[in-house]
Formats: sequence, structure tokens, C-alpha cells
Amino acid sequence: MKSAYFLLGWCCFGLGAVGIVIPGLPTVPFMLVALWLFSKSSPRFHGWLYSHRLFGPPLQRWQKHGIIPLRAKVAAVVMMVASLAYMIVIANVGVGIVTLTAMIMLLGAIFILRQPSREPRLSPDR
Repeated sequence: MKSAYFLLGWCCFGLGAVGIVIPGLPTVPFMLVALWLFSKSSPRFHGWLYSHRLFGPPLQRWQKHGIIPLRAKVAAVVMMVASLAYMIVIANVGVGIVTLTAMIMLLGAIFILRQPSREPRLSPDR
């Protein structure tokens, strides 16, 4: 299984890296999955990804505080709305599929919007 996790980890890493330049393709979710897969298969690559100059900080913020930056929240919700609009206006998808998709997107949006956007402020000791 370690080999499968390792291979899938690199696939997710590749998709996440492509997401940097392709609008609409998320980066951090793929990197989170890659990080988990590497934790199951290769401590070396888990450490490498977790401390990576570019990808490490968002992964660390997510792990420590569950942070999703405001920019990522806005992008995610806009893409959900655009995808739903495409399904309704252009793709002519059935009402049942649109309704199910809208409900799943709503749950995703609620989860995303409820996550903090920045690290909590440290309160001064008294």
C-alpha cells in the first residue's frame, strides 16, 4: 500500500502544482491530500512538502488553525456559483441533478466560509 500512497501522493502534488497556473483548479486541497498520502508512505517527502518554501506555509496554517485565506474562500464560492450557473444556463442539466449539486455546493460553501481566514490574535498575558 505504501507504493500506491506514494504514487497517489505525487499525482495529487502534480495536480496541485498545475493548479497554480490553471484558474479554477485548486492547489491547497490537492496538496493536503498529497501531504496525507506522503504521511502514509514516505516521512521524507511528507517533511519535504510540509516545509516547502511555496506549499508549506498554507499547509501549516491549515494544520495548526484550519485557516482558509479570504481570497481562496471568495474564489471557491465564485467558482461554485459559476459552475452552477453553467449547469443551469448552458449545459441544460436536469432539475434533480442541479438541485443535488446545489445542495452539495451549499454544504461546501458553508464549511469553507466558517473556517478562519487568518491566525488568531494572541491575547496578552495579565
